[in-house]
Amino acid sequence: MFNKILLAIDGSRHSIRSAEHAIKLAKKFNSILNVIYVIDGDTSKYDVLHNASKFEIEKKRKEKIQPVLEMLENEGVHYDLQFPHGEPAPTIIDFANDQQQDCVIIGSRGLNNLQTMILGSVSHKVAKHVKCPVLIVK
Repeated sequence: MFNKILLAIDGSRHSIRSAEHAIKLAKKFNSILNVIYVIDGDTSKYDVLHNASKFEIEKKRKEKIQPVLEMLENEGVHYDLQFPHGEPAPTIIDFANDQQQDCVIIGSRGLNNLQTMILGSVSHKVAKHVKCPVLIVK
């Protein structure tokens, strides 16, 4: 049913919880898990200004998401990790639709009702625009 699952992570508690659900689904359906950590313009600029090399930047990014990677390794789930650049919501949407994912799993940021109404959350935008089922983990 879910051969290709997209897990969008950002290093937050929400992405760790979403990884737990992604692992369960991936094991149940023997799925390939595509894990993406989207790097927006502000993060990219900060990383370049505050780190000595490209290797140091990549190392720090992997450290940020290390708990999720350890969970995947410990559970023996096959995954592919990518660091696309762009705005989080459109990048996740494009990846999910272009790569024909069967399911997207993403953590909720927990914005309050006013912020969600005015700004919209990444998870809300993803759920609205991808062509597959979306699991938003609170």
